[in-house]
Amino acid sequence: MTTTLRPTGPLQQTADGGKSRSYEVCVNSRSVGALDISTDATFGHAAGILQGLRVEEPDRRRGRGTVAVLAAEEVLRDWGCDQVLASAAPGETAALRLLDSLGYTERSRNMDKELGPEPPALPEGVEGRPMSGAEYATWLAGAVDDFARVWTDRGTPPEAARAKSERSHRENLPDGLDTPGVTFSVLAHKGAAVGHVWVSRREVGPGRWESYVYDVAVTEEMRGRGFGRALMLLAERVAHASGSDLLSLHVFTDNTPAVRLYESLRYRTVRRNYFKRLL
Repeated sequence: MTTTLRPTGPLQQTADGGKSRSYEVCVNSRSVGALDISTDATFGHAAGILQGLRVEEPDRRRGRGTVAVLAAEEVLRDWGCDQVLASAAPGETAALRLLDSLGYTERSRNMDKELGPEPPALPEGVEGRPMSGAEYATWLAGAVDDFARVWTDRGTPPEAARAKSERSHRENLPDGLDTPGVTFSVLAHKGAAVGHVWVSRREVGPGRWESYVYDVAVTEEMRGRGFGRALMLLAERVAHASGSDLLSLHVFTDNTPAVRLYESLRYRTVRRNYFKRLL
């Protein structure tokens, strides 16, 4: 039996070069599942995204999903993509096994934490305060470069990494410190700033809001002294003050100290994000 992808509609294209298309997974022309393919604007459409892979129960464990993903990779190569992205929840064991078997590498995780009824206390000797306009200007001057470097260090072409960083900051901070729902806080120890955290409130569903940690960092000379944990507690306090009961974040898997910190603070992994180079 032959497994193929059959388009369910025309190729969709955007003015900036984006492409997307939905497919049926077919066995000898019989539909047994579905798969969506698109390009990622944040990487200049040089990265493809696989989403919504589904194979009906009677046809599972027969290699249908493997063939469908390999066929999708060929489509993305034809579109000019040099990498492909996919993600799965921790409980989606079949999808995780499939990605591992096809040479996908885990790049990052989305994690969240349900907040308790009361905000946590900060450790003795530290306090949180709003970031000043001057501090924000200094932060922003380096933030775009720093975020781009994070991606280039993980193999993203410099131009694509820079474009992703600029777009992210432009979209998430259209009015700087005055952007609605945005809070920049500084952690101070003995009157001196030792780190900062950027938390934004965002709607994740009809009437459901969460707070999201976009950036958190301890000044280099003060690392290894527990201030990272204090900053995350400060982020929880900010989330509480905004009325959120959920705090989320994104972390690169190779940042082992950060992953361990979040796990120790009872964050749970909700998505595992993978990538694969298309040769």
